[in-house]
Amino acid sequence: MQPEQFNILLRFFKALADDSRLKIVGILANQECSVEELAVLLQLKEPTVSHHLAKLKELNLVTMRPEGNSRLYQLDSEALQSISKEIFTLEKIASLIEDVDTEAWESKVLKNYFEGDVSDKDSVQCLKEIPASRKKRLVILKWLAKQFDIGVNYPERLVNEILKRYHLDCATLRRELIACQLMKRENGVYWRIT
Repeated sequence: MQPEQFNILLRFFKALADDSRLKIVGILANQECSVEELAVLLQLKEPTVSHHLAKLKELNLVTMRPEGNSRLYQLDSEALQSISKEIFTLEKIASLIEDVDTEAWESKVLKNYFEGDVSDKDSVQCLKEIPASRKKRLVILKWLAKQFDIGVNYPERLVNEILKRYHLDCATLRRELIACQLMKRENGVYWRIT
């Protein structure tokens, strides 16, 4: 997400992070209102309503038209739809974490459950225990699955040897790799899926 879009999104959430402003948006979505009408409906003072409207106008969420001595405000549905189309897409929201290390938690799990450096192939890695938490166990199993080459068929004996390098309970690990669909098994032959 571009910095400009990020700032618009941030201002949008800040503006709507106030219950009075949310109520104003709701009221103006249904009807035009003056500051005086909004103040009565929300039981607020007119200067307070004007302040909230100014915040909403900064984002172009409300429009104002003069009528006689008063000004009528209305929600700008086109501006709301524009923000929705431009910023509230799955791709744009997902891009909010571009500068976040999404693998930090998995790295921490591996560090906590393995003795040795799991990023160093020459280092001896030993799994201290199989995590009870499904989410943490899946991190461990994904790492173990990467110890097998894609496209290679492994007899059960060889699967056990490889898994025993990391933990003695190779039968449980083998079953878990199959259950989590990280490996497949047929007639005593195993292979890595992903």
